[in-house]
Amino acid sequence: MSYNGAAIVAMRGKNCVAIASDRRFGIQAQTVSTDFQKIYEMGSRLYIGLAGLATDVQTVANRLKFRLNMYQLRENREIKPKTFMNMVSNLLYERRFGPYFIEPVIAGLHPTTSEPFICNLDLIGCPMFTDDFVVSGTCSEQLYGMCESLWVPDLEPDDLFETISQALLNAVDRDAVSGWGAVVHIIENDKVTTRTLKGRMD
Repeated sequence: MSYNGAAIVAMRGKNCVAIASDRRFGIQAQTVSTDFQKIYEMGSRLYIGLAGLATDVQTVANRLKFRLNMYQLRENREIKPKTFMNMVSNLLYERRFGPYFIEPVIAGLHPTTSEPFICNLDLIGCPMFTDDFVVSGTCSEQLYGMCESLWVPDLEPDDLFETISQALLNAVDRDAVSGWGAVVHIIENDKVTTRTLKGRMD
C-alpha cells in the first residue's frame, strides 16, 4: 500500500463536496513523475480517488469505467453515489483473496436531490460513511490531524477549497512518499471546479 505513496482527502461542505489528491508517482523513496492521476471522473458530479499501488489504481479505474458504462446503458440514467459505492465495494470484494491494493475515496452529489456524499472503502470493499471528511493513503494520520483542526460544518465552496487545500498541502509536507503538488476538485450543483496546486518540490 505504501510502495508508490499517495494522499487523498474528501470533504463535505454546504451543498458541495471536495476531493483532492497529491500528484506524486514514486517507487518507494525515488520520485518517477509529478503528474500522476489519482482522481477519476465517474459522472458529471461523481469522482473517485484511488490511493495505493499504481498499477491497481489504473486497473480498477478502467474496470469501474467499464461497469459504469454498462450500468448507464442498462438503466439509462445517471448513477447515484451510494449505488456507485456498492459497485466499487462489489468489485473489490470479488477479489478479496488476492485483493487490489487500493483504498478508494468517493465524493459526489446525488443526481436529483444534490445531497453531498462522501465515503471511503478498504481494500476488500468495506465502506465507511461520514458527514465531515474521509482520508486515504500513506499520510492519512497527518491528514486526519489537519482535517480535524480545520474543518467546520457547512463550508461554502470557496472556504471548502481553502480548507481542503491547506489540509492536504500541510499533511504531505510530513510524509516522504507523497506530495509534489496537488489537484483539487470542488463539486457543486451546477459546476465542477478543478484547480492544480503547487506544493513543495522536495
